[in-house]
Amino acid sequence: MNCSNCGHFNDGGKFCVKCGYKLQEEAAVSQAAAASEYQPQHQPQTAYVPQQPNQRVRQAKKVSKSFFSYFAEGIKNPTATAQAAGESQFVNALITVILYALSIPIMLYAGWKLLLIQFVRSMFKLPVISAEMDPSDIEEFNMGINFIKATDINSIIHFNFTDFVFKQGILIFIGLAVIIGATYIAAKFGKVDVSFKEFFSRFGTFLIIPTALLLIGLVLAFLHVEYFSYFMNFGLLSIFLVVPFTIASFKQSGTNGLDRIYSTLTVYVVITIVLTFIANGLGEEARTIITRMGDSTELNDLF
Repeated sequence: MNCSNCGHFNDGGKFCVKCGYKLQEEAAVSQAAAASEYQPQHQPQTAYVPQQPNQRVRQAKKVSKSFFSYFAEGIKNPTATAQAAGESQFVNALITVILYALSIPIMLYAGWKLLLIQFVRSMFKLPVISAEMDPSDIEEFNMGINFIKATDINSIIHFNFTDFVFKQGILIFIGLAVIIGATYIAAKFGKVDVSFKEFFSRFGTFLIIPTALLLIGLVLAFLHVEYFSYFMNFGLLSIFLVVPFTIASFKQSGTNGLDRIYSTLTVYVVITIVLTFIANGLGEEARTIITRMGDSTELNDLF
């Protein structure tokens, strides 16, 4: 090795033969330098911390799983599920009521054109009108119906989804709240000792089947199947069965309360009033649509 002091090459030994500098210290320094030069550089490792799912996401998954199980059981065993529903099912019952309220306007938004066609067909089937129609008029009328089916009238009359669905959905939800409140008051007059949350849970559970009918109608409306209106009507009229089922599912704490028949009839009056207000609201929307159709130059150009 070469001496670091004088540069003289030495074959071996502990000291340089020329200047006497100690070669072992030099060798140790060289080896340490070489080792440090080729030593791999290790980056500091951070411990892997698994990402925790968002608390709201976990809660939403838990609620949805509970609701689907509750909804399926309510379809399978409606009476047993309703009678077992306590205050713990309040959230699931509330979701059912919201679904019931929103499915009606969404269904009407998706299928109002089919309802309009059904209405026009029923009008032309009246004996007074059909007797005065020639075969050519009927053929022209059918061609017009097919043309309406193939035309996206929503884009022509600018039928706003948000304005219609949420406005009517809120009104229907308020109407359902009034019906549930009236049914609860009638039950209390009938000497039924129950909290409002438990009563609401049982009412919402009995509402599962009508809601399921509306959801089926909603799917058919999006598929443009005209029979969706039958499911909508069944779902709406089923509310008249939910009221007596809910009242009858509770035991009276006394014998001097209001008879359940009169309680049910009283709530029926409230339901009729509520449905009248809902029908008037939908009628106003229908008149708005017809007015837009009449004022639309694009639609007039189609015909």
